[in-house]
Amino acid sequence: MASEDRAGGRLMDRPEYSKKTKPLTRPPETTVTDAVAAMSDKSYGCVIVTDGDDKVLGVVTERDIMNKVVGRGMDATKTKLSEIMTSDPRVAQETDNMLDWLRMMSNERFRRLPVVDADGRIKAVFTQGDFVSYTWPDLMGQMKSILKAQTMGNFHYVLIGGAIVIYALAMIVVLSVV
Repeated sequence: MASEDRAGGRLMDRPEYSKKTKPLTRPPETTVTDAVAAMSDKSYGCVIVTDGDDKVLGVVTERDIMNKVVGRGMDATKTKLSEIMTSDPRVAQETDNMLDWLRMMSNERFRRLPVVDADGRIKAVFTQGDFVSYTWPDLMGQMKSILKAQTMGNFHYVLIGGAIVIYALAMIVVLSVV
């Protein structure tokens, strides 16, 4: 069965989806200092910038703060999230296929994926780490297939090696008797 056809392929079907805590959200006029305090308090790696209806406007990550604020010597007490956020980020629907987003995140090099409901309101944030539990069985299956193919492809070497070992053991027995 292909991964795409496997039960639980939608983002909302994953066990971790229902267990995720509500994403940290702030309006665009929030200062970086206030956002960092909230991120630190909750141990979050990002803040989702939302409008009054909880619709995603942007994302600010720890890396954004380091590169855009600290790295440029900006004043975090005066800098607004709207000034440093990634505007109009990729946003997944909770009914989207998990592997499609894993491929996009990998290819486009982003680590956090806001997930919204049918009304476009933020529901969760998936990270690349959240995809590991889904892809792990596939990776293990692929490893098993690779090992099996390598063993079968080199089976004649196994036979030759086995024959040499048997011959060597037989010679040791014969020589020890004589």
